[in-house]
Amino acid sequence: MANTPQSKKRARQNERRLAVNKARRSRIRTFLRNVEEAIASGDKEAATAALRAAQPELMRGVTKGVFHKNTAARKISRLSSRVKSLG
Repeated sequence: MANTPQSKKRARQNERRLAVNKARRSRIRTFLRNVEEAIASGDKEAATAALRAAQPELMRGVTKGVFHKNTAARKISRLSSRVKSLG
């Protein structure tokens, strides 16, 4: 339990940051799920469009500190290779 004023403030900040990061992570996962569903349906155009929409969201997550840069790059790389193999 936080005792000092500084640690109490830190606890409040951490709660707010957790809520923001949770929302960002959820939003990014939604975009990734849209790509996965488009790939599963076999529609290359829809998958390409979904991937184009997901890429900036993933990279925004990197700049905001939600994901590591290499994690986002790996996800984008694997998804784009799967989309490319649809045709």
